[in-house]
Amino acid sequence: MFKDIIGQQIIKDRFIRSVNEQRIPHAQMLHGQEGVGKLALAVAYAQYVSCKNRTETEACGVCPSCIKHKQLAHPDLHFVFPVIKPPSAKTVVCDDFLPQFRETFVKSPYFGLQDWYEIIGDGAKQGLIYSNESSEILRKLSLKTYESDYKVMIIWHPELMHETCANKVLKILEEPPANTVFLLVSNNPDANLTTIISRTQQVLVPRLSEDEIIKALTKQNPETSLVDIQNAARISEGSFLRAKKLLTNSTEIQQNFDRFVEIMRKAWMVGNRKDYGALKELKNWSEEMASGDVGRERQKNFLSYAQKMVRENYILNLQQPELNYMTNFESDFSKNFAPFINERNVEEMMAELALAERQIEQNTNAKMVFFDLVLKMIMLLKK
Repeated sequence: MFKDIIGQQIIKDRFIRSVNEQRIPHAQMLHGQEGVGKLALAVAYAQYVSCKNRTETEACGVCPSCIKHKQLAHPDLHFVFPVIKPPSAKTVVCDDFLPQFRETFVKSPYFGLQDWYEIIGDGAKQGLIYSNESSEILRKLSLKTYESDYKVMIIWHPELMHETCANKVLKILEEPPANTVFLLVSNNPDANLTTIISRTQQVLVPRLSEDEIIKALTKQNPETSLVDIQNAARISEGSFLRAKKLLTNSTEIQQNFDRFVEIMRKAWMVGNRKDYGALKELKNWSEEMASGDVGRERQKNFLSYAQKMVRENYILNLQQPELNYMTNFESDFSKNFAPFINERNVEEMMAELALAERQIEQNTNAKMVFFDLVLKMIMLLKK
């Protein structure tokens, strides 16, 4: 329900007003960074649309419709989301994973794409909304409404739709069925077809404030020290999901940090001390990063993390600590590392890391990508 969502009052008011004024758009795209409540807002909006006893500000929460929405089991509420096809399966659709999706959302509506991949796979593979999902979408929309005045279809990460599926969804958006509401929830709206973007009303879901995150974290973690909560909120960059992970010092964050430290230290040793033993270790590092045990999603996550660390160190080197968003262990490392990130190399370093991330996204040979990245870092750290 709206009351359960952290902050975002302007978006809530917008959705509530559209229902009360009976001016519900047929298609909206909620976009913004991960962890700010986009999916939760979409579900709360769907529940408010369907509730028969809603007030001017909230669904009742107790009618049969609301009870079904709480479990994501309302017959007029449909979901599309990325899935990972098992090796033994010829085809796969979202409904094959719907029980896990419902369970994950009910447990906490603030979960990310990587969290979802960990649940339905090993977290190493990339998910997709496959081409055959379009047939399921058409089938569901052809059905009459069961209990509500509207059918609501929530597409989580529409940017991951296969091209065939995306084009069929576009046709539906161009000629929408009566009493159908599309809610597209996207972390990366620019990665969607421009024609899909043009057929949807854009709803930017902004970052959460530090105070909003602190309040929510304190409520969920009453035994955690306020200092730790404040630190997590400050470096979360407005994402409640990231703040939660920082608070628990997740394994992946520590792992990415260790990998970043290793590549930077050894690249410096090769470039400045001619330590060719470190070069061999970097070659081993690139092969380890390219292995199936890491997988493309974790590879992309590391490269994104590395860009964040380069940016934070450059800001620290400019003596702007109030603009830094780092954990204690990241700050300790950066005190000595920051001077090596400067105006002579920061742009090229960010560009190389971003290029590597795009190449991994495009399924370029990972061993080549990471070893090439290692060589570039050796040269750039000498500047």
